[in-house]
Amino acid sequence: MTKLEIFACAFNVWGVWLTARQQRACWPVSIVAVAMYACLFHRWKLYSDMLLQGVYIVLQCWGWLRWSRQRETAGTIIIQPLSHRGLMLSLLAAAIMTALLGGLMGHYTNASMPWLDASLTAASLVASAWTARRHLQTWLLWIVIDGLYVAVFMYRHLPVTAGLYLLFVGLAAYGYVTWRSRASNESVTSCATGHSMADAHIARHPG
Repeated sequence: MTKLEIFACAFNVWGVWLTARQQRACWPVSIVAVAMYACLFHRWKLYSDMLLQGVYIVLQCWGWLRWSRQRETAGTIIIQPLSHRGLMLSLLAAAIMTALLGGLMGHYTNASMPWLDASLTAASLVASAWTARRHLQTWLLWIVIDGLYVAVFMYRHLPVTAGLYLLFVGLAAYGYVTWRSRASNESVTSCATGHSMADAHIARHPG
């Protein structure tokens, strides 16, 4: 266990907790965390995950911008539904990324577990995009991904990082419950607002 791994773990936990709380500060904190983990994954020869961290930085900036824009216009971060079309496109993108990345890493590098690593990388990218787009289902996907990462890191004899991802499973469950509660409140508020507007319309136009 190195100091870099300890700091990376701490920043990752902080970033996920802030995301579950729908705080915009989750994005800059997460950028620092993924930069540290990029260095660690290189040391561990998990090259797909190392590349993933670079893509994460781009996604973090995109998510930060999207959340900031919505807060400026709506005053809060609103949960968005995941459409059937969006789900199908996400699954297709994940399958394509897995095939390309797994093939490249398996053929051209000495990557450890290239296909599993590639599939988790692809799924993580999809989950990150869902987080930026504020889909509730992102947390269910993170629970599955983080659970598999626990097994990967235990196999790699990296108990600290395995423990971190086990904590992530719990944080993802917390995030799901928190976001689902927020989504339910938004739905109730939306319905109440809709009824109020309809009542006002009837009051103005009784005939």
